[in-house]
Amino acid sequence: MIRGGMPTLSVSDLDRSVRFDTEALGLGLVLRAGDHGAHVDAGDGLQLGLHPGASGPPATTVSVGLIVTEPIGDVVATLRSRGVTVEDPNREGRQAIASVTDPDGNPRYLYEPGR
Repeated sequence: MIRGGMPTLSVSDLDRSVRFDTEALGLGLVLRAGDHGAHVDAGDGLQLGLHPGASGPPATTVSVGLIVTEPIGDVVATLRSRGVTVEDPNREGRQAIASVTDPDGNPRYLYEPGR
């Protein structure tokens, strides 16, 4: 009955945010509605909505987690080579998390599940 989801993030510069998600993070652009918003595909039924209108730090405390499909250290290295600021992975047992902040200060994290 329900599949996937779409958290929507408020952004101050839609073009910059679309570039961050598609070029830096490597997510696919699903929809660009001019200057009104965009949707990017984060995989497995999850899309991120980008909605212009933010000014200043994000007003939300929601953090978006993105599950990695490669070793987290490799993903962190790739993102850093693209100019993304990523914290070193924090490993807890077989799981690992690395924090990323988008250009508007919205918190995100990379998650490597225990394998």
